[in-house]
Amino acid sequence: MAKKRASWQEYFMNIAKEVATRSTCDRKAVGAVIVRDKTILSTGYNGSVRGLPHCDEAGHMMENKHCVRTIHAEANAIVQAAKNGVAIDNGEIYITASPCWNCFKMIANAGIKKIYYGEFYRDERILETAQKIGIELISMEEAIKKGKK
Repeated sequence: MAKKRASWQEYFMNIAKEVATRSTCDRKAVGAVIVRDKTILSTGYNGSVRGLPHCDEAGHMMENKHCVRTIHAEANAIVQAAKNGVAIDNGEIYITASPCWNCFKMIANAGIKKIYYGEFYRDERILETAQKIGIELISMEEAIKKGKK
């Protein structure tokens, strides 16, 4: 019997999970993949500023129970696209955990129209705001359920 082929959403989320394995923060490893027209445009994982020590080397830099040493995965994916001259407008982003408020705002201003996420993480503000501004915020759990119908 043939192996079940992954949907595009599962495929890109699986890649985001692999990208997360590069994370240098042992508190939470997150990966992000930006896609348009079924083509990967950029990836990112949470890690420190280039050239500075990582959490797994220097420890965590904690503020309000949150490590601020790292740059979040989705921010790194957006920065990598900009650094390499890759337009991400009208793209989709796959993130292993839903974006924080600041990353959500960056994603919105970058012109990304769909956010697929693994686990829901922390910030409820993104739900209402995404709906108000026309960004699809899609739980992978829901996407998989719809795909099986």
